[in-house]
Amino acid sequence: MTTATRTAPLKVALVGNPNSGKTTLFNALTGSTQHVGNWPGVTVDAKEGRARCGGREARVVDLPGVYSLAPYTSEEVVTRDFLILEEPDVIINIVDATNIERNLYLSTQLLDMGIPQVIALNMMDLVRKHGDEVDVRGLSEALGVPVVEISALRGQGIAQLLEQAFAAADEGIPPFFNRKFSYRVEDALARIAKIVYPVVPPEHLRWYTIKFFERDERIRARAAQGHTQHEREDFSRHQELLGDIEPIIAGCEAQLDDTAPSIITGESYDFIERVVARTVRRSVEERSASERIDAVVTHRLLGLPLFVLLIFTIYYLSVTVVGGVVTNFMDKTFIGHWIQAPLSAVLVRGGAALWLRSLIVDGIIGGVGAVVSFIPQMVVLFMLLALLEDCGYMSRIAFLLDRALRRFGLSGRSFIPLLISTGCGVPGIMSARTIEQESERRMTIITATFMPCSAKLPLIALIAGVVFGGLWWVAPSAYFLGIASVVFSGLILKKLGRFKSKVSPFVLELPSYHVPTARNVTRSVWERISAFVKKAFTIILLLSILLWFLSRFGFVGGRFGMVTSLDHSLVAGIGNLFAWVFAPLGFGNWRASIATLLGLTAKEQIVSVIGILTSKSAGAPPLTMLFGGQRIAAYAFMAFNLLCIPCVVAVSTMISEMKSRSWALFTLTWQLGWAYAVALMIYQLGMWASGAVFGPGTAAALLVLAALLFALLRPKPARGDGPGCHKEGSEES
Repeated sequence: MTTATRTAPLKVALVGNPNSGKTTLFNALTGSTQHVGNWPGVTVDAKEGRARCGGREARVVDLPGVYSLAPYTSEEVVTRDFLILEEPDVIINIVDATNIERNLYLSTQLLDMGIPQVIALNMMDLVRKHGDEVDVRGLSEALGVPVVEISALRGQGIAQLLEQAFAAADEGIPPFFNRKFSYRVEDALARIAKIVYPVVPPEHLRWYTIKFFERDERIRARAAQGHTQHEREDFSRHQELLGDIEPIIAGCEAQLDDTAPSIITGESYDFIERVVARTVRRSVEERSASERIDAVVTHRLLGLPLFVLLIFTIYYLSVTVVGGVVTNFMDKTFIGHWIQAPLSAVLVRGGAALWLRSLIVDGIIGGVGAVVSFIPQMVVLFMLLALLEDCGYMSRIAFLLDRALRRFGLSGRSFIPLLISTGCGVPGIMSARTIEQESERRMTIITATFMPCSAKLPLIALIAGVVFGGLWWVAPSAYFLGIASVVFSGLILKKLGRFKSKVSPFVLELPSYHVPTARNVTRSVWERISAFVKKAFTIILLLSILLWFLSRFGFVGGRFGMVTSLDHSLVAGIGNLFAWVFAPLGFGNWRASIATLLGLTAKEQIVSVIGILTSKSAGAPPLTMLFGGQRIAAYAFMAFNLLCIPCVVAVSTMISEMKSRSWALFTLTWQLGWAYAVALMIYQLGMWASGAVFGPGTAAALLVLAALLFALLRPKPARGDGPGCHKEGSEES
């Protein structure tokens, strides 16, 4: 097809291994601000963007990262179905040049499909840095398609790649892929091709033939359906011939003493080894630098302590050291002295009514400002986390934690949603789609929001900075409290019969270490901060105005109007209705109760509520007295709000992803019960250890602790069911 005759935008499929730089290339092509993470599973569904080159437009579809086109995972199903059913004009196959053998395995499968394509040889800057060389022309000749050197991270070679993609699509010529297997395999494939030719698309004959040889039931079923009535009739006439395929496959397996899928895999890697031997020259000495680093960071004994130390340092720097100083300036000086005080004076001189001054200064500025003042801490935290992600370290942690998480019924795949949840629980929950095992996926969704997200950071900073006076251990302990809740609740859930299935396998390609780029780090921080600011000036603003009204108006002497004491306000009456529920946790007063209840809408709102209800203008007690001057009660308050039901948006996402009302109800009940149990034990046992009198609350906390220990240590049942589920056989990995 020529350029002149093409009217619709070019349909480009972007395909590659996880960690090959595919999503980074997608952002470079389309200008998208989609989050880039240096771990597998960031792209759960196909994403779409627009790219332009020479006045022409292309619709670029970023498909999930896969290692092959054998649909064993949800990502592979999405990618393969798109290539088969959507019929893209051209494939941009992104190959990590630093790990070319592993990436070319997927490339051989894509080339077998007969779709026009271009290979984007990514990370060539790292290849040269290592002292390696790639014969790009020789690689192109061996594979039969154009090969373009690029660096997606640095935006190099992108224009040339698009030009080659347009040219390949315009020509519409399938790749000249002259790969040949051994004689026995080629003979078997030729005999199978004669049988299946009438029932498969001719342009994809080679690929379909190989899939029939591998006994791919999905492909056989798809061929059986046919694309037209004529094809279905042809298939009916040739169905008896398909029975001749199995003897062909069995004969080849007997001759080569291996299974059909393993034969194709082995033959493919033999071909790849020959191509790499002719086109790639490596410098072994330079390449060992990453291996020396991995020898430390992935060490069985040193790896986890190093990870703990890094996370501890990040939270300590962001919340206590750097962030604490700047946040104190933002809260007291910038918002308090530079905005609230002058604005209040202007309103007084202008003759504004008392209620209007209170609404603007205390309700709007005070409520939103209490949350916005914590942005500096969030910037520091997200910048440090983005540096770890962009350099390649977080992939090592996923690999390292896979071994540990398997003991709790999870795998390294579950670490990805947990890590994403430190930014926001909503994409963290959604990223659990990449987990094949349903029980493992559900357990991940149940526990993902235990991790402290960006919305919970202001609460952590408030308690650590104001109540605990910036003690070094408070902020990091909140992060590890989330990890501990994932671990121990996972162990208990694993004892439930419905969660006892085998853990799914976790295959991970470790990317080469590289220096983080300012663009990627800035983009990552900006995405998270901008989302936080949008919520602050929408949901939190509206809730702050509502809270101001409820806290400044009430019934006094049988008449409704403004009140001089918050204890007579409407919000005090509402809070007192629920205060008894939280009394055993150490914060059984109406202010803390209201903060907790409104925190269910948005966790940032907790800080906003506390800011309004403890403001000096309202004659309220300071924050340190909100918990009766007891730090243990303040920590229990923080723990409960970190672990309990997440915000309404996350709850809605959770219900959607669970695809079951009973499972969603079980999830919310479990999270609420877990948060209450943890907060109860922290307060009651903490007070008892501090010298308080043993009472009913202490006894209740000991009973809860005993029940949890029993659930942890009891043997796993042989069989069981989850909520609302019938009995099923065990799920296979």
